[in-house]
Amino acid sequence: MNAEKEVIKLLNKELKLKSISLEIPPDPNLGDYAFPCFQLSKKFKKNPVEIAKELSEKIKPSGLIKQVKQAGPYLNFFINKQKIAESLIKDILKGDYGAAKPKNKTYMIEYFHANTHKGLHIGHMRNISMGEALCRILEKAGYKVIRTNYQGDIGPHVAKCIWGYLNLKQKEPKTGKGSWLGKIYTLANTKAKEEAVKEQIREINNKLYTKDKKFINVWKKTRQYCLDDFDLFYREFGVKFDRLYFESEVEEPGKKIVKDMLKKGLAEEDDEAIIINLEKYNLGVYVLLTRDGNALYSTKDLGLAEIKQKEFKFDKSIHITGAEQILHFKQLFKTFEIIGSDMAKKSTHIPYGLVMLPEGKMSSREGTIVLFDDLKEKLFTAAEKAIKQRHKTLSKKEIENRTKQIAYAALKFSMINRENNRDILFDWEKALDFEGETGPYVQYAYARICSIFKKVGKFKGKLNASVLITEYEEKLINYLSKFPSVIQQTAESYKPSLLTHYLLELAQAFNEFYHNCPILHADKDTKQARLGLVSAVKEILKTGLDLLAIESPEQM
Repeated sequence: MNAEKEVIKLLNKELKLKSISLEIPPDPNLGDYAFPCFQLSKKFKKNPVEIAKELSEKIKPSGLIKQVKQAGPYLNFFINKQKIAESLIKDILKGDYGAAKPKNKTYMIEYFHANTHKGLHIGHMRNISMGEALCRILEKAGYKVIRTNYQGDIGPHVAKCIWGYLNLKQKEPKTGKGSWLGKIYTLANTKAKEEAVKEQIREINNKLYTKDKKFINVWKKTRQYCLDDFDLFYREFGVKFDRLYFESEVEEPGKKIVKDMLKKGLAEEDDEAIIINLEKYNLGVYVLLTRDGNALYSTKDLGLAEIKQKEFKFDKSIHITGAEQILHFKQLFKTFEIIGSDMAKKSTHIPYGLVMLPEGKMSSREGTIVLFDDLKEKLFTAAEKAIKQRHKTLSKKEIENRTKQIAYAALKFSMINRENNRDILFDWEKALDFEGETGPYVQYAYARICSIFKKVGKFKGKLNASVLITEYEEKLINYLSKFPSVIQQTAESYKPSLLTHYLLELAQAFNEFYHNCPILHADKDTKQARLGLVSAVKEILKTGLDLLAIESPEQM
């Protein structure tokens, strides 16, 4: 039984439209599904309020639909929760609920973008959390996903780090060498204000570009330190990329494309550089190559696009970066169009806002950046303290395990829970709050259900859904039924925050149920029905958290 399909079927019977999109009302008292009638005004040449009124009189409740009601320009549908509950719970407990049929469409998602020779910071955490969540949600929605990461491993920042590595004489650690290099970069950045040091760094950069053996060997060695650290981070964070791209491999193909554009008259030379004039598209001038022939972001992105298309077949190419790159990607996509590249139609940019701490905006240039290692230490310390306060007898290993699960839930959920374009003020104390709008709050609801099963026993597989009549039970049934549509909406909009909001609402609805609907002392039918209901809630909470790359601990 699918209530959403039944609503669409009833509407189609009257309207005979090619496609019908439903909305979920912000208030459950307004119904379970809403159909906006604005789109029908042109077709019927009537006011949408009038259309909604007429449809409410024509469409009669049937099957899973118990009421059809007009609310202004909306037609609202109320579902018979008891009728859908039994089959809904069974479907959820079979596993893979909400997974769509394969759509024969492939997405390439490019995310993370952490450079070698620099430290990871909290901004990278928003990128990788968003990117991995979107990959998993798209897969759940029926798409094939290729995970890619594009990283800067050449350029002035590398020269600075290598200068610091050779001149600052910092003691090399046995592990965590990538993070160590990130700190060296910060120190070198400060020293680079001195003119003599600046000149030495410029010389190192030139030697790297001319493939000087001595400096290339240092580059390879230090680059590998960073890549080794990244591999450890990916495993810990729950991410596995299909392809890692680097600026060092796309620069030359990019230069070739720019020179070819110049020959064809698609680009032009001015006094300073090779450019493509996009002013007639209100996109200004896009600089493709410097006068000295040095590659820029634009050069490399053109080369990257060419290599991607040679290596993979895909229908959509998604780039996840900070909002400061919006103009760059508009210029890049317009350039794709001008040179006749398929990437013009395939490409989409998903920008996101800044991540700030209570102290203010981070800046790697000023050396005030909060490195991920430092942030992780604060999160883990706070999470461990909270666990020890709740449990006095846990083993060291169990404390470490729960600390990691809860700390990463706090971090990832906070990075996703705001709309993509909104800035985030990240406060690790609030992010760890078991009672706030946080990852640990959702985890705690899951753990609470696990605790119920230990006390009461597990669901035996049969239930009489007609006894699930309280507002708290109906609310849970309503939220559970929405999960597939939430997945589709999240995938189509590229907004993982839709899923975090849903999980928070589901966890809150469960907590209301928990405080108002006892299971242990209920009669036999009610007890089994409620166990079945919370089993389904447990499954959806776990599935939803997994889509965000967050673990579901059975105890907090």
